[in-house]
Amino acid sequence: MRGAMIDQQKIEAATRLLLEGIGEDPDREGLLETPERVARMYAEVCGGLDQSAEKHLSTTFTVDSDEVVLERDIPFHSLCEHHLLPFFGRAHIAYLPNGKVVGLSKLARTVEVYARRPQLQERLTAQVADAIMEHTGARGAIVMIEAEHMCMSMRGVSKPGTKTVTVAKRGEYTTDSSLVTEFFAMVR
Repeated sequence: MRGAMIDQQKIEAATRLLLEGIGEDPDREGLLETPERVARMYAEVCGGLDQSAEKHLSTTFTVDSDEVVLERDIPFHSLCEHHLLPFFGRAHIAYLPNGKVVGLSKLARTVEVYARRPQLQERLTAQVADAIMEHTGARGAIVMIEAEHMCMSMRGVSKPGTKTVTVAKRGEYTTDSSLVTEFFAMVR
């Protein structure tokens, strides 16, 4: 957790400069309130900068089972830190409890904490896996993220629909290939 505070005035001033920089008139009717809207949007989209996954993962429930827990198709959106353009997709998470499980919504909230900040997909995947291991005491965790990046779809190479897939394995998922095979079968 960085403890970042969104400075709406700076975002508004930067948005006005951006509009001027692309040749627009920030004082024309359609753009008059754009700096304020953009500032509110960034406060929401980057709201994970001042949040911690520990808050969501610290409440656990005792279970007798040590079988895999899987939550798949968790939708998310984030901002590519290189272009400040969105990337979005789905996260799939599995972990091996060590006598304790978290509420199912907590896995989705963990994805959201890390996705709601300027990000790299590779880092996002690793952060979710690391948080599960650190805060739940799991024996293992695996996270797969599939995402489309607007920096590839709408600019540069211009290849809409291209998906980037990243995987992070921790604990028993790094040593037991049958667990990894089971995960991929369950996700598909």
